[in-house]
Amino acid sequence: MSEFIILAIPFIGTSLGSAMVFFLKKRIAPKFEKMLLGFAAGVMIAASVWSLLIPSIDMSKGSSAPEWLAALVGFLAGIFFLLLLDTVIPHMHIESKNQEGIRTNSISKTTMMLFAVTLHNIPEGMSVGVAFAGAMMKDSGITATAAMALAIGIAIQNFPEGAIISMPLCGEGMSKKKAFICGVLSGVVEPVGGFITILIAGIITPVLPYLLSFAAGAMMYVVIEELIPESQNGEHSNIGTIGAAVGFALMMVLDIALG
Repeated sequence: MSEFIILAIPFIGTSLGSAMVFFLKKRIAPKFEKMLLGFAAGVMIAASVWSLLIPSIDMSKGSSAPEWLAALVGFLAGIFFLLLLDTVIPHMHIESKNQEGIRTNSISKTTMMLFAVTLHNIPEGMSVGVAFAGAMMKDSGITATAAMALAIGIAIQNFPEGAIISMPLCGEGMSKKKAFICGVLSGVVEPVGGFITILIAGIITPVLPYLLSFAAGAMMYVVIEELIPESQNGEHSNIGTIGAAVGFALMMVLDIALG
């Protein structure tokens, strides 16, 4: 039961954020949106380092292979996995008019926007799932509290992300109810991906260090490909930088204090 609670926390954050479409204006102020995007980037960078890469390296100590091998292989695999999905799946970012992935005219703009956000959420669900899998294993160096800290950190950054998803959709002419549902659906992949990761790690225990760094690489791809460019685009880029610093500091403190 505890794994379902931990996996559900980030999804709840996304859902609550999406519900802001009922209480706020149709569009988020550009400056505030930049801060939220930067904040999300900071949280994901800190989570990649403290919650995923460092535990991956620690778990590899004492093995016959170099300590850095699992972290390196998994990290690069995560980067290229998200790159593959980004190249193959047709999607469109909310603030963009250009379709990415395989070109198609059979999918609506709204669906492609939903695909873009879903791609974003895949590594977040994986990271929480693999952290919890590590907490269930002896001598992994990952505690249940650390897994909970990661889930809370992801949920905190998912809250503004949910609003960033649903409110622009409403601004595009979609009803508030439908925009909220789309925001919630974009977060469903998180508990699903987390549960699948737990199953894989439980069946093949030696791959856990690779899965930890894989999730870190996937999250860093999202940060570098999407969050940082969007937070730095146009005027007032310093606001996005401040948001990233706050997000990084918060996630770092959560991981160290609770881990």
